[in-house]
Amino acid sequence: MTSRIQEVPQRPVAEVLNRIGGERRPAGDGATLERRNPADARWLVSTAPQSTADDVADAVTAAVEAADAWAATAPGKRAELLEAAARVLAARADEIADDIVAEMGKPISAARMEAGRTPKNLELYAAEAIRLTGVTYPSDDAGALVYSERTPVGVVGVITPWNFPLNLASRKIGPALAAGNTVVFKPSPMTPRTGERLGEAFLEAGFPTGVVNTVHGDAAGAHLVADERVTAVTFTGSTAVGRRIHDAINLGRRVQLELGGNNPVVVLADADLEVAANVVARSSFTMAGQACTAAGRILVAESVHDELLERVVELAGTQVVGSGHRAEVTMGPLVDERAVVAMDSTIAAAVAAGAEVVTGGTRLSTADTEHGWFYPPTVLRDADPTMALSCQEVFGPVVGFEKIADLDAALARANDNEYGLTSSVCTRDLASAMRFARSVEAGTVRVNRPTVGAAFNAPFGGIKASGTGTHREQLGPTVMDFYTSLRTVFLGG
Repeated sequence: MTSRIQEVPQRPVAEVLNRIGGERRPAGDGATLERRNPADARWLVSTAPQSTADDVADAVTAAVEAADAWAATAPGKRAELLEAAARVLAARADEIADDIVAEMGKPISAARMEAGRTPKNLELYAAEAIRLTGVTYPSDDAGALVYSERTPVGVVGVITPWNFPLNLASRKIGPALAAGNTVVFKPSPMTPRTGERLGEAFLEAGFPTGVVNTVHGDAAGAHLVADERVTAVTFTGSTAVGRRIHDAINLGRRVQLELGGNNPVVVLADADLEVAANVVARSSFTMAGQACTAAGRILVAESVHDELLERVVELAGTQVVGSGHRAEVTMGPLVDERAVVAMDSTIAAAVAAGAEVVTGGTRLSTADTEHGWFYPPTVLRDADPTMALSCQEVFGPVVGFEKIADLDAALARANDNEYGLTSSVCTRDLASAMRFARSVEAGTVRVNRPTVGAAFNAPFGGIKASGTGTHREQLGPTVMDFYTSLRTVFLGG
């Protein structure tokens, strides 16, 4: 396994500021937060405001004051501005990709993919602006026309994570704006510069003052949720934070939550083991396991367990771990020191409970990695349902193998979990695949495919503790439902 870090030329520290009503502002009390490069924490990448409650309130006020005029803006004009923002982002994709790598560490190839895909998101939502249609209904009253129309919900609070800092934010802000809502955007404290890039694009595209506002800081999200003038909150992040947000939203406001996962990969006895091994590796080691859709539970038929384990260990050894700025790197660092400590704790608890580390299991600490937060791909055997690895979201490149007897046992184990985000089954039998798809408790089911990823035109979201479920996030035919209210009109002569 390669673990070298090549020296990366360090740029000047990016001083990020809040953007409130078109004005760039520090925190009211001047407090700031620092973000360091996870591949080399000696490199200070950016600073950002630790916004106060008053700062967030000012941003909400700006959004409220802009709301009526923006809601009255013609759909075609909204679409035109979203397309303009897409062009700004596309022109700066390489620069933004570099920011993503510097702030959160993903490999440059993945960062370029994210920066290149985000403008396409905005183009998609631009089209949604002119497709917001109502319905006419038959009426027993011959003198009345009954129809519905969609109206914006008002001010949308957008709270996003660090692992897809540009793409996920665009998939919330884009439809909110297309529907005629104003936005207060709170990026992750881990990726303030990347969040600022997105906010800049909307302003440079010509969006009116106050339509898109950006606030930063550890407490800014809580302040945003607490403001009753924010009529809708959309959040992607941990289940623990999602529960607090859900509890804070009162009647008359709406919330959309895409939360954590502890996602299973089931490998049946008839599976193509080369395919299955790649499914496991891509599901578990992509993004260093730092994705809500990553797989941590590998449930394998006893007859193929040992061979699959050997293949996955071999693939783990081919991962090139290092700074994401190096083109050959396939797995970057974890996001911070707390993430490394969490990996050590999870693995130690699993070993104490009877699991065996087959590969990995301790942080990388060499002359090249000592200043970063690196953890190798880690595979454990003899995991069981009682371990944190098997029942909690791990958010790192760690998987536990468990033996299962058959599909019935696999479904029982897969469903014995509070999460229900995504899942995968590897099999050559169509009947088994269809039964798994019908019976597994997950918002997304994949057959012979990794658990990670999403499609532009398909719904995405989880059930159980993985999300609200009532408002599917981001994509698919119902994407605009969360951002609009339906009004029914009875029109008489």
